[in-house]
Amino acid sequence: MRICLRSQFDMVENCDIKVENGGYGLTAANNTNRVFAGRIGKPKVATCPNCGEISIYIENTEDIKKA
Repeated sequence: MRICLRSQFDMVENCDIKVENGGYGLTAANNTNRVFAGRIGKPKVATCPNCGEISIYIENTEDIKKA
């Protein structure tokens, strides 16, 4: 469970990031200089129901360590 850094409330996890007016989300990559960079995961968002603070994170950190 993620805790909000500002208000110390439990955050709601596993929310997606969506581009407004688009049916797609975002992907984290380890090299932005290439067209097809090595993808390390789909970012997730945790949202604080008290203050609205958001935290973006990657669930599978093993892929980051391999990159």
